[in-house]
Amino acid sequence: MSDQSQRELQVIESVADKGGITKFFAYAKISGPGWLQGAITLGGGSLAGALYLGVLSGYGFLWVQPLAMICGIIMLSAIAYVTLSTGQKPLQAINTHLHPLLGWSWVIATIMANIVWTMPQFALGTAAIQQNLFSDSINQWLIIAVFFAIGLYVNYLYQSEGSGAKLFDRIIKVMVAIIVLSFFAVVVSLGSTLPWGKIFAGYIPDFSLLSSPADSYKPLIAASSNPGWWEELLLSKQKDVLFTAFGTAVGINMTFLLPYTLLKKKWGPKHRSLTITDLSIGLFVPFFIATSCVVIAAASSFHGSTEGLPKGAGTKTLLNVPAIVESVSAFKGGDDAKKAFTETSIAALPEADRQLAAMMEKRDTKSLAVTLAPFTGRVVAQKIFGIGVLGMAVSTIIILMLINGLAFQELFGRGKSSSNETTGKPKLMSPYFLGCAVSGLAGCMFPFLWKGDSLAALAVPTSVIGGALLPIAYFTFFLMMNSKKILGDKRPEGVSRIIWNVLMIFATSMATIGSFTAVSHKRAFDIPVGEIGMWFLVLLFVVGTVSFFIKEQKA
Repeated sequence: MSDQSQRELQVIESVADKGGITKFFAYAKISGPGWLQGAITLGGGSLAGALYLGVLSGYGFLWVQPLAMICGIIMLSAIAYVTLSTGQKPLQAINTHLHPLLGWSWVIATIMANIVWTMPQFALGTAAIQQNLFSDSINQWLIIAVFFAIGLYVNYLYQSEGSGAKLFDRIIKVMVAIIVLSFFAVVVSLGSTLPWGKIFAGYIPDFSLLSSPADSYKPLIAASSNPGWWEELLLSKQKDVLFTAFGTAVGINMTFLLPYTLLKKKWGPKHRSLTITDLSIGLFVPFFIATSCVVIAAASSFHGSTEGLPKGAGTKTLLNVPAIVESVSAFKGGDDAKKAFTETSIAALPEADRQLAAMMEKRDTKSLAVTLAPFTGRVVAQKIFGIGVLGMAVSTIIILMLINGLAFQELFGRGKSSSNETTGKPKLMSPYFLGCAVSGLAGCMFPFLWKGDSLAALAVPTSVIGGALLPIAYFTFFLMMNSKKILGDKRPEGVSRIIWNVLMIFATSMATIGSFTAVSHKRAFDIPVGEIGMWFLVLLFVVGTVSFFIKEQKA
């Protein structure tokens, strides 16, 4: 056991008989893996999700992402419990005690996610530098090369012993802190312009938004050409964004990262209570503050507003209005005449229709920063907001490369260390660094691949596979938490087991509903990949359940 691990155990033992607050502050000093989870979840996906929550539902859905993250932390805590109780690498335990199909599906889905989702992070970071912080005059490829070099260097530190590993921890904590403080500064600068009563009320779960549109839309719906259709559309979008948040707050690759970082730190059964505090400090608190601030800023700028939208915003939505569909389908003219007829028909719709369609448009970070400028001033709106976005992108690039390195190490390295046993220095020619480089180089290719139709072609299969397998990752560790064969006398019993199971069933159910909502309808190259993904989920569910009962019976 390393000196660092011994010091951590001494802290844990010194507060074993102390109160909860004393323990919390003692554990905060030795927290670690939770910050890595925070660094990856605070990426482009969380930013986009928070933006759209604010745009679509105002302050009414502020409770969604925190509750979704609580569900994620429940399952990550279960993953940590199994890992720290057994001391085994999860892939080995899953393949041995459940079924290899579950284990290898988990690893392959993680690798796919790490390769594809580095691209939007490189794109997001490049946009932050060129649009928010500096200007387009900075060469795009220079920015990309710097991001790639930072990712490799920080991951080299992760594999180093002693001071290098400590520096890695500090870098990640500082980057997460920068993200949180930047978005917090934007909200503070809005200050007195915000309706704080509505904001605090937004943290109270309100499921009425599943059966009724947000209040700001109701007058427009009543004045629209088809109130019933608009209400159904808005309800559908509100449900989608709610359940998608539950299904994606924790990604498939986060479930892979946590156990391996715990084993890297040489944590064991005595660290189980520390892990829950670590996830609270490093993951939940930064996620809660950062996403809340983005939702608040987006809601104050965009909800119920069409300000800053380009001409023709919402046209795709308007083309589906029943009156337009009926009139256009009955038109017999040629393509040019049909286009002119369609434009005229849309212009003839009530103003309420055009406003509703525009209000539902998704916004990007650049438009948010521009809209905030009158309230915050140009420096805060562009520079501080840009720093937060840049921090999100770079920290996520680092952790995606890290997770891919760990996955390659399991896939091709047969669990061997990526460090030299004599010197303790990382081996650059190893499966770990190959995995880091593959993920990073994929991100570097975003100018060619992450755009237009290519974006959809790459993102859809990955989101489907990752979304479909996240509930299976949850379900797998749910089975492991109930396995006497795996945990032995460390399996929770009595009331503790009941509490664990109730919480895990709730979290897994929400992730399953969220994943189904998010991916079941997806298509790529006219192939129903979403439906295929759902059937694969069912297959893994059946295989896992049958394997669990057979092996438990044998044990």
